[in-house]
Amino acid sequence: MTQHDDGLRDGMSRAVRLESFGGPEVLAVQEVPEPRAGVGQIRIRVTAAGLNPMDWIMTADAGTAARFGLSLPTGFGTDYAGVVDQVGAGAVGYAVGDRVFGAALSRAVADFVVVDANGNIASGVAHHTPDGVDDRTAATLAIAGSTAAAALAVLGLGPDDIVLVGGAGGGVGVFAVQLARIAGARVIGTGSPSTAEHLRSLGAEPVGYGDGLVGRVRDLDADPTAALDLHGTDTVHVARELGVPDDRICTIAGVVEGIPAANGANAAPDALENIARLVAAGRLRVPIAATFPVEDIRAAVELQADRHVRGKVVVDLGRRR
Repeated sequence: MTQHDDGLRDGMSRAVRLESFGGPEVLAVQEVPEPRAGVGQIRIRVTAAGLNPMDWIMTADAGTAARFGLSLPTGFGTDYAGVVDQVGAGAVGYAVGDRVFGAALSRAVADFVVVDANGNIASGVAHHTPDGVDDRTAATLAIAGSTAAAALAVLGLGPDDIVLVGGAGGGVGVFAVQLARIAGARVIGTGSPSTAEHLRSLGAEPVGYGDGLVGRVRDLDADPTAALDLHGTDTVHVARELGVPDDRICTIAGVVEGIPAANGANAAPDALENIARLVAAGRLRVPIAATFPVEDIRAAVELQADRHVRGKVVVDLGRRR
């Protein structure tokens, strides 16, 4: 078997794998056989993979992994972008050379991913990447974008709304704030003092989180009509104190009786295509905080897991041959 300059043998490729559950220290770039597209499937040569909190949360321990259907050994990462390079029999809607982005649960940080042509996040899903959207940006859209879209669908925001967004500066917040503004709503976004300018750049009015938040919101001459908690449940309780009805409050990471919760899997079928079109049109932007080569996957995950990064962290997978 021929070994190439990049160290890979014929028929082999790179993938980030875990042989045990844990933190960034268990992640390793391994040589694995190139996957092949089967019936109804397409194979994507991945150029970039975006990181999300769920990536390291669901691989941190066996119990959490089992809830997502993961067992060892397993891959890592879910968001990807790249180019279709194989189309299996019966897979319609795609051709070799098409630029695509999407999600492949816990296996996206790899040279290749295989997804169903008509799949979902679990089996893998692909969407066509519009002209004007680069691969690094496209690789950040699937999980955070679909989660934000699903949450905002619960709230049904319009020009008469004032929405309080808890955790507005995070990965989902980047999308939620801008989509709410596009819908015409006024957005009050919570964050630390150091994130104030970042929140303003997204279109939110910043307000410090923590004790006294109710008073600080009222000081903005704001009477919220809706609320979105992207971090836990603190914003839910503040929203209730501000008089927001339960059916106009939504969570994505916490559970409160009587409060609707949103999940990216429940987003409208065309939600991600709509978001990608907004990016291509320059109406929605995705800040890229940092990019790392795949060999530095541990450092990339450490930065993302710090939860104070402003924008998305992306792993580059451009092959050397």
